[in-house]
Amino acid sequence: MAVPSYQEFMLPLLTLASDGQEHHIREAREHLANQFGLSDEECRETLPSGALVLNDRVSWARTYLKKAGLLQDPRRAHFEITDRGRELLGENPPEITVPMLREYPEFEEFWTGRVPGVQAAGNQLAPNNELNNQGNDTPDERLERAWMSIRRDLESEILDRVQEAEPEFFEKLVVDLLVKMGYGGGREAAGKALGQVGDEGVDGVIREDPLGLDVIYLQAKRWRGTVGRPEIQQFAGALQGKRAKKGVFITTGVFSAGAREYAQSIDSRLILIDGKELARLMIDHGVGVSLERTYEIQRIDSDYFEPE
Repeated sequence: MAVPSYQEFMLPLLTLASDGQEHHIREAREHLANQFGLSDEECRETLPSGALVLNDRVSWARTYLKKAGLLQDPRRAHFEITDRGRELLGENPPEITVPMLREYPEFEEFWTGRVPGVQAAGNQLAPNNELNNQGNDTPDERLERAWMSIRRDLESEILDRVQEAEPEFFEKLVVDLLVKMGYGGGREAAGKALGQVGDEGVDGVIREDPLGLDVIYLQAKRWRGTVGRPEIQQFAGALQGKRAKKGVFITTGVFSAGAREYAQSIDSRLILIDGKELARLMIDHGVGVSLERTYEIQRIDSDYFEPE
């Protein structure tokens, strides 16, 4: 099964605390994973940032229960049930959801950013419609999903631009990207190296390290179609002819399944970079893109609040 949503975790989490004891958040994660029968693979599922989905959802379930006054933190990383929490469990609810929590004034204020019953005026913050319509996603998940959506749009736009560019520009782009990734020994050296071969199915050779202790042979194809097995076989043959062990084939198109299977079956280390991967690498290494804005996500500094 998939990792339950944070709302699905709220009732089991409150029930766990119903024994009146303090519970560590790590213990809660393990308990809930066992209760829902999550596999090791599901427990290791991550968000794009690398954060564990299970940890994120359990943490937000705890946060929302605490904001509603159903749980409280007796000390760092621990939680326990409150009288209000016991009262809610005494009603035997089939589930705990955000609409239920919004019945509590403290949670409604947290949820909307407004004190219940107070009319918004002037530049006071109005209710956050994005929060009110968020469904089962945690704030971290919504943020990362929005980030991924923006990134996918950017990757698509980059690929369109590259495919429409002149061949000379594509060669410059490849050089810029490889240098940013740490290859080539500098822009000038890489620029001279790329394109110096140009025969037998090889477009260029570039240093793997700044000292040139090893080299990588390159093939770069700017096209929209599919690169098949014959093209990869030709490039692999060129590598063998030069007794080369490493090659990179870069295209703005896509590789066929046969091409990828062949690349994995030969002795030479052959890396295939298609158009989508090229766009991702350009974003990751700042080639052809610029920073528009930065958002900082801050967490509590527990050490600051520790007694000296």
